[in-house]
Amino acid sequence: MSHLQSVKSTLQPDNNNYTQLTTYTDIHNRISWGYMHASPRPCFTQAILRELLSWGGEMVNMIDDPDKPDIDYFVLASSVPEIFSLGGDLDLFMRHIESRDRDALYRYAISCIDCSYTTHSHLNRPHVTSIALVQGQALGGGFESALAANILIAERGCKMGLPEILFNLFPGMGAMTFLGRRVGHQKAEKIILSGKLFLAEELYEMGVIDILAEAGEGESAVYEYIRKENKARNGTLALRASREISQPASYDELIRITEIWVDAALRLTSKDLKMMERLVSRQTGKSQESSSHFQSVPLAS
Repeated sequence: MSHLQSVKSTLQPDNNNYTQLTTYTDIHNRISWGYMHASPRPCFTQAILRELLSWGGEMVNMIDDPDKPDIDYFVLASSVPEIFSLGGDLDLFMRHIESRDRDALYRYAISCIDCSYTTHSHLNRPHVTSIALVQGQALGGGFESALAANILIAERGCKMGLPEILFNLFPGMGAMTFLGRRVGHQKAEKIILSGKLFLAEELYEMGVIDILAEAGEGESAVYEYIRKENKARNGTLALRASREISQPASYDELIRITEIWVDAALRLTSKDLKMMERLVSRQTGKSQESSSHFQSVPLAS
């Protein structure tokens, strides 16, 4: 464990032009790390969506090039203190809804789906495992993106939830698909309709989270998981392939659900948009405030 961690601590950022994503390649352990730091808010801006898709393409090129080191794992994480991701760009949502620009809203939603499906399908490479490492709050689309990973690791004390129902919408970029396959669709619906934030400990007991790490030990937990998987890698990957046959999550399913989401978003009322505006202000403030302060503010009046 200590040897693996010492390798991680000496990694240098990859040479790319990303502005909201920093990536590292651990050649020794065949891991690609991606740390999000979106601006001006730690949410899924159009820029970070482009960079995440580009990162996926770079990893595929590396895997398919026999002259380059192979990648067996990629880890989606965040370098923003106490925040994994606050989800969709609600400010952008509001502008598109108010201007009735269905095409722009749909294009944004498809970009989110493309990122989640790339993660869920592990780059469409059978030997690759995708891992989400949550070390802070994961809300809405941030939670959905973590659910898309093959393995979800979260630190104790982190909070995750799907607050969309509080402004009369639902999470339409993968929640039903990925959460339903983890805990069953009936329980997934209850989680979605509650609008609640859940502690990582609660989600682990529900079966939503695969590995519960101690606070501050998330990266160590990633390496520990990889060490264990490598001991029985052939069987583990074969079992995953079997599960993907018995419980497939198709791209078409994600697209059809997000089309429902787009049409539902365009039906939001001015009252709903006011609630969304409140959450936008909290997205902005959350990047400057402590996690405890943010959690003390009720989401619903």
